[in-house]
Amino acid sequence: MFDSITNAFTNPGPASFLNFSFLPKYAPYFIDGVANTLSLSIAAVLLAVIPALLLALMRLSKNKFVHGLSGAYIAVFRSTPLMVQLSIVYFGVFNLIKIPNISFGFIRLNMFIPFVVALALNSSAYVAEIFRAGILAVDKGQTEAARSLGMTKWQAMYMVVLPQAVKNVLPALANEVVTMFKESSICSAYGMMELMWAAKNVAGTTAISLGPYMLVAAIYFCINYPASKGIEAIERRMRRGDER
Repeated sequence: MFDSITNAFTNPGPASFLNFSFLPKYAPYFIDGVANTLSLSIAAVLLAVIPALLLALMRLSKNKFVHGLSGAYIAVFRSTPLMVQLSIVYFGVFNLIKIPNISFGFIRLNMFIPFVVALALNSSAYVAEIFRAGILAVDKGQTEAARSLGMTKWQAMYMVVLPQAVKNVLPALANEVVTMFKESSICSAYGMMELMWAAKNVAGTTAISLGPYMLVAAIYFCINYPASKGIEAIERRMRRGDER
């Protein structure tokens, strides 16, 4: 058993963890995969921000219908698998809405737009709760002070509460980008040319079963770990600023 484990790392055969002989020929697959994965995750979270903020405000509304509508949306998207949501959006919605088969560099619109929309719809349910928590974290005295100065409820929210809430939620939003960067790998199941798609295709073409996945794991780690540490540093700096 020990010998078989050792061979998996030392033997340059197709089942070796360290067989990267495919790289000279297939490196462009992984470069495009990184670009697509980053573009998907960042675009999805940015697209999710506005509907998420609207959903958060609806959740805080005293109107039962508005409150219930936003709650239903959040419950549906948080309680169903992302793959199911992708299938409905990709095969359902975008079967009716035709996207032209146009490419901009590494981005193919007919693949990119449906997946960005599906990921954004999913992400907005989570980002909405982040915004809601950020708004509730702002001291109520801020709203009362704004109202005492003659501001309306919405002016107080827009000019006083939201700027402070956005500051509170920035680290959580950055964490959502990191999470989305990992979750976007599910798009490879539908032919999206991202990192996992590159690994599966290279493994299938070359019969090198482990090397491509080890490379993808290393790429994910090299992007996500520094990003997570950077977010932690920003959070510590913001806490020091709040203490002063």
